[in-house]
Amino acid sequence: MATTDMLAAGREGLRKALAEIVEAARNNGWVDADKAERWLEKLEEGRVLRESWPRYEVGLMRSGSLVVKFGSTNPDSIQREAQRFRDMGLEEGRHFTVKMPEGGKKGYVSILKEGLAYAARLSMAAEFINYILQRAKEEGPEVYKKVSEIIEEGMTRGSLTLKGFKKEVEVNGRRHDVKVIDGDAEPEKSESGKLLLRIRITAEVDGVRREYAITFGRYGRRNATEGYATARADAPGGRETDAERLAAVIKALTGKEPRIIERSDGTIEIICSRAHLVGLKLYAELTDTVDRRLEATSRRRPTLLYKLLFLLRRGLACVWRGYSYVFVESRGRGSSRRSRRRNPLLSS
Repeated sequence: MATTDMLAAGREGLRKALAEIVEAARNNGWVDADKAERWLEKLEEGRVLRESWPRYEVGLMRSGSLVVKFGSTNPDSIQREAQRFRDMGLEEGRHFTVKMPEGGKKGYVSILKEGLAYAARLSMAAEFINYILQRAKEEGPEVYKKVSEIIEEGMTRGSLTLKGFKKEVEVNGRRHDVKVIDGDAEPEKSESGKLLLRIRITAEVDGVRREYAITFGRYGRRNATEGYATARADAPGGRETDAERLAAVIKALTGKEPRIIERSDGTIEIICSRAHLVGLKLYAELTDTVDRRLEATSRRRPTLLYKLLFLLRRGLACVWRGYSYVFVESRGRGSSRRSRRRNPLLSS
């Protein structure tokens, strides 16, 4: 007699036909749901023995976000997939999440966007990346495009190095020869507890060697990511020349020129955006630290005070306009309509 395990290890066509039969039997109530689930998992495990990876769900949510996950009611299967990710070098919570089965319901191992991008750089994950690309192609062109973009972006991270980087760029109509000697990134905290990231770059611009420091954080009402550096008055050529040299370094490394602002007290600041920070994480010396910083700040939610101020601002804006929406019921035909009327309390 052929057992389920023997059938599971059989040919692909037979396993697929058996899976369809078991699925139909479960849907029609001809077999116990739990027993059917165990049979289906054994058939799936038989395919895994031949193809190395179980079937992962790969698709897009309504928001356009990518979903890559494996689901099973078997705790051992969930633990197995989680351990495979750990063995690749992925970190739980940062690169993937695990939800164990409970009460007969499926558990999941989900790889996050950051995890997929990170795995694209790991030689140990090459087989997994190829499998996900294959699954994405099966799901359609939109899914395949999304997966390809994430993998391509991940592969470019850390593909460059600061040491020995050379480029000629133009800033304010003048050409500058940039040679980067070294660089690193270090997380910090301000006195108020705000997360900061200090990036140091040692570079030689037009023969002048200097160590530059750019401090990134979240600032302003929009909590936007920005980086600040201050030009030095004692640098060769003074503040203006020093600021232009740093702008040349940043443009050479990221392809984007930063803003240069002179304050009323004569201080000159170089201001970078999130786009500059994303450009800097392409360099191996900065990649991991910049990635961790972006993840940490993206997980931080607005404070209660920030939310209250936002709502207050919205309310004051409505009062200032002096309008309110009044529901007017049309009598006679029983129909109703909405019209915009000036608030009589504010128009008097």
